[in-house]
Amino acid sequence: MPTEIVTTDDLREFKIELLDEFKTILKEHHGQPAKKWLKSYEVRELLGISPGTLQTMRSNGTLPYTKIGGMMFYNFEDIKKMLDKNQVKCRFPINGH
Repeated sequence: MPTEIVTTDDLREFKIELLDEFKTILKEHHGQPAKKWLKSYEVRELLGISPGTLQTMRSNGTLPYTKIGGMMFYNFEDIKKMLDKNQVKCRFPINGH
């Protein structure tokens, strides 16, 4: 069995290639999940909320959803719109501007 030596240059080149691949993936998805429809557990993880909070958001119409069988699905674009709509604007100038 031949032995192969990995040099620091090899590792540096590997790091650059790996970072380039990550950048490409992020550009393709624009920082968004790869899928359009998310399940309840994915929305809770994304927003950092409890099942009860998600239920309240469904009940009061804050977040639209689609129900198929017993499964609830949420459109990622609707989640972004909800976040934009509820964004609190800064009352004080940042860095004096």
